[in-house]
Order: sequence, then structure tokens, then C-alpha cells
Amino acid sequence: MIGYTTIGSNQHDKALAFYDKLFAVIGGKRMMDFGDLVLFGFAKGPAFGVCKPNNKLAATYGNGTMIALNVGTKENVHALHDLALKLGGSDEGAPGPRGGGFYGAYFRDLDGNKLCAFVSGQD
Repeated sequence: MIGYTTIGSNQHDKALAFYDKLFAVIGGKRMMDFGDLVLFGFAKGPAFGVCKPNNKLAATYGNGTMIALNVGTKENVHALHDLALKLGGSDEGAPGPRGGGFYGAYFRDLDGNKLCAFVSGQD
């Protein structure tokens, strides 16, 4: 079971502001702040961390790497996708059914990290 994920950022303060607003939609908030690493917590599930890379090199996103967030409802899928774009993120796939009861939307944050907001069991 995953306890938490982390993504690197070259714009730490801007990234934290992005995720403060984005995760507020689904009840997420900062639960631990170590300065260079901030973990966001949710009622259930793993935490999500935003950090400055420990090795002091530039943060990069992984090609093929994506973090999927189970957001509970189609409305939350739309809300997160819309808000991510308003906050300066980029679109990687509009909200909609993807088959097999999976409903999702894809976007990138300010550093290019790819995320999916989804709910399953709802076409």
C-alpha cells in the first residue's frame, strides 16, 4: 500500500499555492510542513508531497509517470480539472468516460507533473 507520493518542484511556493487551492476542492490540506517538503493529507488514502529535490538538482517530471487521484465523484473530476487549468496547469485530456466504468480527466501542474483526477464505477 502506498503511504505517500512526492513530486519535485522548481517553483516551490507557486506549487504549494497551486496544490493548496486544488486539493481544497476534495478536502485536502497541508498536514506536514518540513520546509523543502510539504505533505498534503486527505480523509482517506495516501498523502501527496511537494518538495525541492534533496540532491539540489533541478526537478523534472518523468516521461510516462502520472499520479492518479481518486476524487470520489464526477463533479470533483470536473472541478479539479477546471481549477488546475485556471491555476496555470495544462490540459492533458478533458473529463469524460474512458471505458470500464472509469471517468477521468488529465492535467499537468506548473512543473509539468501529470495528474489524473478520476472516479471509477461511473461511466
